[in-house]
Amino acid sequence: MSVAQTTDIALCQSIRKIVFTDEQGVSTADEVDGMDETSVHFLSYLNDKPVGTARVFIKDGSAKIGRVCVLKDARGTYQGQALIQACLDWAREQGHPRAVLGAQLDALGFYEGFGFKAYGDVFNDAGIDHRMMELFL
Repeated sequence: MSVAQTTDIALCQSIRKIVFTDEQGVSTADEVDGMDETSVHFLSYLNDKPVGTARVFIKDGSAKIGRVCVLKDARGTYQGQALIQACLDWAREQGHPRAVLGAQLDALGFYEGFGFKAYGDVFNDAGIDHRMMELFL
């Protein structure tokens, strides 16, 4: 397993399409939000095959992590953890004091494992309930 920063946005989008659009029913219009060009992207690899992706961009002085996903066959192999750690490491290296993300409700525990704390009310994003989470770096 490895994680690397990438400029191959099309590959990241293809993984996201499988997970978000095909599996979760998120529309392409909701998934492709125009932020990819200004984001830093990461890919995770299992046996040299890209199986997961995440991105991070700066919003209001915080590192905003998003579009975190792993292909079904690679789930349970710590790809998600490696992707989040790469995003957090990047944010720390860039000197950002805070990371935020919108977590699907069933993923709250995953992010809490990194020290993220939920705040605010539940909100609907693309038909899926989420909560905002933050971690002070």
